[in-house]
Amino acid sequence: MDGDTLNIMAVASSLNGKSVTRVAILDVAAALEAAGCNVDVLDLAKEALPLVNTDTTFTADYYAALKERVIKADVYVLGTPDYHGGMSGALKNFLDHFWKEFSGKLFAPIVASHEKGLTVHDQIRTVARQCYGWSLPYAVSFNETEDIAEGSVKSDYLKGRLEILVGDVQAYGNVIAAQRKKDLSGDTPGFMAQLRKK
Repeated sequence: MDGDTLNIMAVASSLNGKSVTRVAILDVAAALEAAGCNVDVLDLAKEALPLVNTDTTFTADYYAALKERVIKADVYVLGTPDYHGGMSGALKNFLDHFWKEFSGKLFAPIVASHEKGLTVHDQIRTVARQCYGWSLPYAVSFNETEDIAEGSVKSDYLKGRLEILVGDVQAYGNVIAAQRKKDLSGDTPGFMAQLRKK
């Protein structure tokens, strides 16, 4: 954390020019900024990433700059459409670029889905768990035809769910970030011990 300020990376992973996922992510980003958080919006339609290639990706020119942004974040708000019961390929590709950088941090997924997006939420939670991260225990999903209109969040339902998410990202994000910092600077056993600088 930069002092007491929570650092958020908000990822919009739809490549659609009129993406409703982007609308929801930007709404949350604005609310978190208004609450005093530092927010870095990564719009994968504007900052496209090459597919991960383990022979070349981790030494590529673009990777170091992106890695610094990912390292800085305490929380990742991940927005994705539901494609055939799965997250977007762009989001999966972004997540594939990192793992240690996600350790001990909070994931907060938002899914645009006609069918609640539960399998997508489960996939994101699985990635968080495999990377030793935390995930909010509930799902925020929405229906593009009911909850978003004319480029903004319209339904009271989605407004309420996003308000809850914004509050929980701050509450639990701060707690987890403080504990992560303590774990990294300490010497007690724990899963964060592997990331301590010798």
